[in-house]
Amino acid sequence: MWIFLIEIIFQVMLPIFVLLVAGALLHRKFSFHLASFSKLLTYFFLPVVVFVNISNSNLDTGLLIEIGGFLVIQFVILAGVSWGLVKIFKMDPKLAPTFQNSIVLMNSGNFGLPVSQLVFAGNPLGISVQVIVLMFQNLITYTYGVMVSASTRSTGLWSNLSELFKTPIIYALVIGLIFYQMPWELPTFIQTPMQQVSNGFIALALLVLGAQIAYPTLKQFSLLFFVSIIGRLIMAPFIGLVIIWVMGLDGTVAQGLLIASSFPMSRNSALFALEYDNYPEYAAQAVLVSTVASCFTVTFFIYLSQVLF
Repeated sequence: MWIFLIEIIFQVMLPIFVLLVAGALLHRKFSFHLASFSKLLTYFFLPVVVFVNISNSNLDTGLLIEIGGFLVIQFVILAGVSWGLVKIFKMDPKLAPTFQNSIVLMNSGNFGLPVSQLVFAGNPLGISVQVIVLMFQNLITYTYGVMVSASTRSTGLWSNLSELFKTPIIYALVIGLIFYQMPWELPTFIQTPMQQVSNGFIALALLVLGAQIAYPTLKQFSLLFFVSIIGRLIMAPFIGLVIIWVMGLDGTVAQGLLIASSFPMSRNSALFALEYDNYPEYAAQAVLVSTVASCFTVTFFIYLSQVLF
């Protein structure tokens, strides 16, 4: 057991955190313009990675239905549990949306996808599972996530949904599915740079994530703070494990979904908290602590997925 855990730490988690630390140190030295890097990831690297992985995947309709069913069930349970905790702790109305998003939304983009690419190197199915998780997370982020955050203000449903349709990842998924279904191939002069972009995604995504957490200010520790951390890193993956067993999932799909369930909080929860003034410092520090703590928790759930499935 210990040898296997140490192997996971050295082969998967340490490479992740070497790049996170490098990103943090470089940002402190050179003060990157993070908005530009974020746009580069969102509007170029991520869509290319989604297209390449989906168009080359071996997912079938049955697997898509199973993965979609798992994600919907898990979302409903997590949203219900987080809402229940809000009522139990009688939270401040402006803290409640940030708390709920911190449990429901996870960093499946510039943390989850690189982890999956390392864990499932040479296994396109495992990476494709994470791409589907990424797409679902984008969907609930710009629907549930925005609407929960905006509940402290009065905003229209369409203005929230419009953010989703501005995200090019959605269109990359649709085009990738078309190429997956059709016997089409892109010309080599397009395929080659797309593959190079896809290969470079891990490094850039983790360097940017490291830069985003380069200036920690840890002063928001409270019972609710730790409840949200535990909810995202421990409760969510164990709920995912129960759903996997109930649905009878196995193999690479079960491994991918369990690992994906354990990823840390989404940085979008901090962005929404800042935009709607819903305890932004609490949100930013929760994202930081959950990202650092995930070095241990994600390692455990990678190990558990290998043992169980």
